[in-house]
Amino acid sequence: MKKEEEYTRYEIARILGARALQLAMNAPILIKLSKEELEKVKYDPLAIAEIEFKERVLPITVRRPFPKKETIGLEEKEEIEEEKILEEVKEEKKEEKKEEKKEAEEEMKKEEEKKEEGEEEELKEVAEEMEESEEIAEEPMTTEEGV
Repeated sequence: MKKEEEYTRYEIARILGARALQLAMNAPILIKLSKEELEKVKYDPLAIAEIEFKERVLPITVRRPFPKKETIGLEEKEEIEEEKILEEVKEEKKEEKKEEKKEAEEEMKKEEEKKEEGEEEELKEVAEEMEESEEIAEEPMTTEEGV
């Protein structure tokens, strides 16, 4: 049996609770207790379980699960590293494509702005030509021009 210090308080509570339940269901007491001692503890199953625990006579053990150890061979480790590198390269390519798309969109916007500016200039030129032609049309005709 393990020492009392080796158990956590939760394990002790679980052990005492289980043993007290057994005693409450008329399980035999594992240590010799006189009638005076039983009357002193008032036939309390939990108190009797505590006495048995302190005497280290309980046939109850505690199993503690340990984490699984994973061993990775050198080859597997290299494969994992290669996969990580490939993933990083893929992410970099995706980022580059996003940047290229952004740059292409910006260039398209600039070209559209240039086209709009060019169209505005053409419209201004056409408007100026129309104004000039209107000025010419407003001048009265002389007799020499009319004949």
